[in-house]
Amino acid sequence: MTPEESANPKSGTKKVFYGWWVSLAGAANMFVSSGPTFQAASTLFRAIEDEFGWSRAIVTGVASFGRFGGALLGPIEGWMTDKFGTGKMVLIGFTLGGFGLIFYSQLQGPIQYYVTYFVISLGFSLGGFVPSMAAVNAWMPHRRATAMSIVIGGSSLSALLLPAIVWGITAHGWRETTLVMGIISLASGPPLAYISGKRAPAYEQIDVHISDSDNGSDQEKTNTIAQHDFTAKEALRTRGFWALAITHMLTNLSVGTISAHLYFQLTDRNSVNLSDAVAATVIPIMGLTQFTFQIIGGYTGDRINKRILLPPLLITQATSLIVLANATNYFGALIFAVLWGLGFGARTPMLHALRGEFFGRKHFGVILGMSAFPMAVGMMVTPVIVGWIFDHTGTYETSLYALALACVIATCTILLATKPVKPKQL
Repeated sequence: MTPEESANPKSGTKKVFYGWWVSLAGAANMFVSSGPTFQAASTLFRAIEDEFGWSRAIVTGVASFGRFGGALLGPIEGWMTDKFGTGKMVLIGFTLGGFGLIFYSQLQGPIQYYVTYFVISLGFSLGGFVPSMAAVNAWMPHRRATAMSIVIGGSSLSALLLPAIVWGITAHGWRETTLVMGIISLASGPPLAYISGKRAPAYEQIDVHISDSDNGSDQEKTNTIAQHDFTAKEALRTRGFWALAITHMLTNLSVGTISAHLYFQLTDRNSVNLSDAVAATVIPIMGLTQFTFQIIGGYTGDRINKRILLPPLLITQATSLIVLANATNYFGALIFAVLWGLGFGARTPMLHALRGEFFGRKHFGVILGMSAFPMAVGMMVTPVIVGWIFDHTGTYETSLYALALACVIATCTILLATKPVKPKQL
């Protein structure tokens, strides 16, 4: 009997542990919410640039402005998730994000462009990543990295929507395409909120069955998950909190840039110079590779010391950025997609799982929100800076090298992320 299944005493069949359904709901959440603000962002930016003729900094700077809400409200989102529950946050967030997409389809000028994108980002931030990860952390302490990799994998799989989005923009226009995306978001909120909103059992209600293979025995023994739940104030006083936060910020500087600028890099004449249709095949391949290695990374992270695995993965992410800076054809773009999928994909669930292992379940939402603040600030700043540099130099090469260096520095900061000791009670 595995920890995620329980026997049905009447039929003798095994019932899937509800935490796995919460994980799948989180994946579906990320599949829907990541599309317009992450995977498809640069595609929509290209359509906006083509129609309005705005500068690259203005067009992609909206991603920075949109993430400002997530950065500013990250700790508040976490606190709200801990207090009101994942279900309510998902319902509110998807309603806000869905209507934001509908209003986005009607935009006419830069002010409306920035305001509506802010609403979209705020909505999917409120109802997307933080509440999904908090629910999984509460339900799955025995398979934390694996379950989190499933949630994060939903974001990667949303890249498969890109060819359909590109087709929709080409055949019907970007306004009609974003309108449909808004309607889908509104329809997705209630069922996702219902599935992921169920409260997790207490630690002592979760029996973990561990194979005693280390002693040469196939027998299983039952342990009960137990750990100290750090408060936000206690977490802020630990080296582990800041080491994880800084590492995540450094590695996600490039994530914000890839989200906003990748499609430009693939299609610009002085870069890889691919057609729109061909470039639209690279991002789904990147998404599939990310998803594959996110699942592998989650599974491996539950069994091997994550701090040993993370440095080579961060180096791989850095290497992928160098490859992209020098890519001149489709083959080079594919090498980038695979390396990025391996490095970024596998390291992501490990970093989040470490946070859960360090600080527990009760206050995970607010701790994740506080950790996400420097990460979101980094992702907020880099797209507009990189766009400004491109407007003045006509190339992304220097920016990509700088972002690769940030990943290399992160290989040092992650080694400082040691598990904090339980605070002494006064």
